[in-house]
Amino acid sequence: MAKWAEVSRELEDTLRLKTKPVAYKKLKKAEELNDIENVYRPDRTFTYCQVPFMVRVLGLTVGISREAQMLDRCMRLHGLKDADEESMQREAAMLSTTWLPSSEEAMKQQHDYPRIPAGEAIVAAPLADEKFEPDVVSVYGNPAQVMMIMCGLQKEKYERFNFSFIGEGACTDSLAKCYVSGKPALAIPCYGERALGQVADDEIVIALPPSEIEKSLSGLKKLAKVGLKYPVVYIGGVADVVPILSQLYADIGGG
Repeated sequence: MAKWAEVSRELEDTLRLKTKPVAYKKLKKAEELNDIENVYRPDRTFTYCQVPFMVRVLGLTVGISREAQMLDRCMRLHGLKDADEESMQREAAMLSTTWLPSSEEAMKQQHDYPRIPAGEAIVAAPLADEKFEPDVVSVYGNPAQVMMIMCGLQKEKYERFNFSFIGEGACTDSLAKCYVSGKPALAIPCYGERALGQVADDEIVIALPPSEIEKSLSGLKKLAKVGLKYPVVYIGGVADVVPILSQLYADIGGG
């Protein structure tokens, strides 16, 4: 586990990230939180949207058990409460008065949510702090930074990435989807993440299986050797591209 501080530092430096990568782990037993140093357990009503902010900006290690005062819908998304038909119907009725046109449409969203499997607790911390072996690592950045993470992965092995937008509750589009599928999952953070989690207008998020981070960094190093790196160098909207792109691509002007 001692590698994560170095991996996080390299990721932050290579992409000039403004905030820390977030390590996330589901715990089978709430008692496991006691084995992690300096865990902050919010003693007020809160949402999961606020947790990544506490981690990536404030540097806290946040532990959440079934006894926490996190909103019920967040508890269900993160496997701390059961998502049965009755609870989903209540949530759908609530969402039908805001984001969705009817309870019937809102129920479709409820059934579409990827959800973290049941457990007694979850914990999130800065990846660099090496508090635990993460299940998922979330990286917040601007679209160019996140694009380069995915390009780094494709430099190692091509794969067409497919992403989704579920609407409000978008942590499931990134974190839960990655946890369930074992694949990178990019998301447009929702209104709640922006209003409560202070995600900036220009930020998006990608959730990665831990094994994919070093692969991406390896690919980013290879891309940098041919001049493709962050920040993206502007060539110009009306420039003659051949003199510049010919330094990167063979036979760019060959027709």
